Amino acid sequence: MIVVSNTSPIMNLAIIGQLNLLNRLYGKVFIPEAVLHELSIVDSEESGFMKIQSHLWIEKRFITNPSLVDALLFDLDVGEAEAIVLAKEVKADLLLIDEHRGRKIASRLGLKVIGLLGVLVEVKHRGFVNRVKHILDELIEKAGFWISSQLYKRVLYETGES
Repeated sequence: MIVVSNTSPIMNLAIIGQLNLLNRLYGKVFIPEAVLHELSIVDSEESGFMKIQSHLWIEKRFITNPSLVDALLFDLDVGEAEAIVLAKEVKADLLLIDEHRGRKIASRLGLKVIGLLGVLVEVKHRGFVNRVKHILDELIEKAGFWISSQLYKRVLYETGES
């Protein structure tokens, strides 16, 4: 399975020490150069950037269509734009992206998208974790990940934890 990720899923999971969930679920994850750069900007002990670089299963890839990236920059930041373009170029099976606008554009371009919360539902269904509630709570408390109460309840319902 070919998976490309934007910054948010990697950064948020690294902050709470759960980055290995992506590896367990997908094996290798590709990121474009702009995502690596964005991760380095927020480099801190909390973001785990140095730990991210040590994971050989996270592989930086260069995009080959900068003009498409430029076109997407009218609506997206550079990390989102490059992640979408890279996903198109490598014919990714899945794009990990949380931002609503980026997900909408990626879907219009024919990409299958999933956000971090969808990843959590999947890891629970595959038995990689017993519960996702504590992970959700850590994302909110430690990483500052915003989630509406309705979506929070929906994730717990979908994982059988409500």
